[in-house]
Amino acid sequence: MRNIPEGLAVHLASGATTLCNCWRISRKDGVVLGFTDHDENLTFDGTLFRAGTGFEGTEIETRFGLAATGSELHGALSDESISEHDLVRGKYDAARVELFLVDWSNVENRILQRCGDIGEVRREGAAFAAEIRGIAHQLDQERGRLFSGSCDADLGDARCKIDLDDPAFRAAGEVASVQGASLVAISGLSEFEDDWFTRGKLVWSNGANEGLAVEIKAHRKEASVVTLSLWQTPPNPIAVGDAFVVTAGCDKRFETCREKFANTLNFRGFPHLPGNDFVVSYAVPGEPGHDGTPAR
Repeated sequence: MRNIPEGLAVHLASGATTLCNCWRISRKDGVVLGFTDHDENLTFDGTLFRAGTGFEGTEIETRFGLAATGSELHGALSDESISEHDLVRGKYDAARVELFLVDWSNVENRILQRCGDIGEVRREGAAFAAEIRGIAHQLDQERGRLFSGSCDADLGDARCKIDLDDPAFRAAGEVASVQGASLVAISGLSEFEDDWFTRGKLVWSNGANEGLAVEIKAHRKEASVVTLSLWQTPPNPIAVGDAFVVTAGCDKRFETCREKFANTLNFRGFPHLPGNDFVVSYAVPGEPGHDGTPAR
């Protein structure tokens, strides 16, 4: 049961209320932003809650039990509030969101209604909609290890142990020509074989998208032309001369770990685990091990 502060309870019982919603967003990098649907700025707990940003929330859903529940937060994209560039760069991924019900005539009369984390974010023109996930969503996350044929480590992490600063797996280049919103011909990677950087990461080191990281969909080398196709279109147009740094990609297969990275001792999968074909197979008379004789 939620305890309503006495001052707020008296205000609610008066019949004439001056209430608004306030949202406090705490990013992983320590930046804290406040927004309100009131028509004037409000301040409490050391946070300025800015008005006029188009923020509004959907109906809050609450259920008994441990089922995951959530709501959505809508707002306008602008440099003064939440910018599209920051959203694309992932600065709001898993950010903490607190929703307060506040008496704007006396901000001491308030109650924390809901806490959650930002999940999926959709952008629609000059606006955005962010999914707010309740604490129960953490129960849907995997814990421990899963037995699978592919590796479950991330390339270059402490379990994989590959050094991505090694020149064999890291290179710098720049855009030679733009062939599409997410397709570019590049210079600086001619010594690497076809597909070497597929599934790898590209980080822009200058230009309009400086600092933005994106996954590489395909790395192709045909004759003297090298192209990179990106999974995500950058928020700003790519220009000739934009520089970047790329790191090699991995498809998580044992053969790739052995042949491309010579890292089989650190392979974190189970390549000899029987697959679905083995599970649904049946005994065939006459085959070794199926007629009562031991398999050789």
